[in-house]
Amino acid sequence: MESTKIDEIDRRILRALQKNGRQSIQDLSVQAGLSATPVARRVNALEKAGIIVGYTALCDEAALGFGISVFVSVRLDTQVDDALVTFEHAVMTFSEVVDCWLMTGNRDYLLRIATSDLQEFEQFLTGRLSKVRGVASIESSIPLRRIKSSIARVI
Repeated sequence: MESTKIDEIDRRILRALQKNGRQSIQDLSVQAGLSATPVARRVNALEKAGIIVGYTALCDEAALGFGISVFVSVRLDTQVDDALVTFEHAVMTFSEVVDCWLMTGNRDYLLRIATSDLQEFEQFLTGRLSKVRGVASIESSIPLRRIKSSIARVI
């Protein structure tokens, strides 16, 4: 299903599922303004089209003991395929890395790191991240508070 074929009912369904992915088809049908059967068909079509890619539980990192988030910009000494693959494989093994993005501009990667405190972040930074082959520079920024959070944009 292409984005141009998404109508307002599909958008209502997607917004409702983003707020609560565990709600029943019956509850979704009320929010979408349709009966349950067409809503179930639409959800199925959105899944098959790859627009809905899965369902998951959202966890509060602070409640799990990871109250510190740090954004880390990484620049590699070279941007050849081998260096990118080496870095990306290393990042995949680090449980502290919650998000990792390949970037344009003056940095190669942007990571969000979640740790219990600044001491754990320092240990991760100096003991693991900085030792990945090819890392040329690292810059860290500590956010003060989150202003907005979404999983995905829905039109």
